[in-house]
Amino acid sequence: MADKKVGKISHYYNHLGVAIIEVKAPFSVGDTLKFIKHGSGEEIFKQAVSSIQEEHKQLKKVVKGQSVGIKVDKIVHEGVEVYKI
Repeated sequence: MADKKVGKISHYYNHLGVAIIEVKAPFSVGDTLKFIKHGSGEEIFKQAVSSIQEEHKQLKKVVKGQSVGIKVDKIVHEGVEVYKI
């Protein structure tokens, strides 16, 4: 099955290790996401989603149109594309 684009990074909070994703397709806690450099297609890293927050509320899953924060293991930049694998 092909990886599905679920959104892109709109912001990264370095002091929190949290990336803000503009959601284009649903994903859930427990899914594995892959982070791809915009334009180059180069994979930055993969990780399982351990927590999702929107306005400081914990969520189990997200849908198109939401803007949510997830804890990430590495630094990501604005424009990085996010895929569910």
